Amino acid sequence: MSSNVEAIKAELAQMRVADRAPGLAQLALTLAQVLDEDEGANAKANVGRELRAVMADLRKLAPVAAERDRVDELAQKRQDGRMIRARRA
Repeated sequence: MSSNVEAIKAELAQMRVADRAPGLAQLALTLAQVLDEDEGANAKANVGRELRAVMADLRKLAPVAAERDRVDELAQKRQDGRMIRARRA
């Protein structure tokens, strides 16, 4: 089983937000480290709640991934065809 720190590091890398909000990213890692340590259940519940809130804030800062699907590709081809026809006219 992977640790919380490893999981948060992977998610931060995927979101590419460490440069945009280095303090929040470091806070997320610190909270994950506290979760990995042996603490009481109440402390872990509080830390987990805070970690979830910090990660939600970081997700809001993450750049939107530009994913293209088949419909986007067809729309681009259509637009390219219009531009070619417009140049010929």
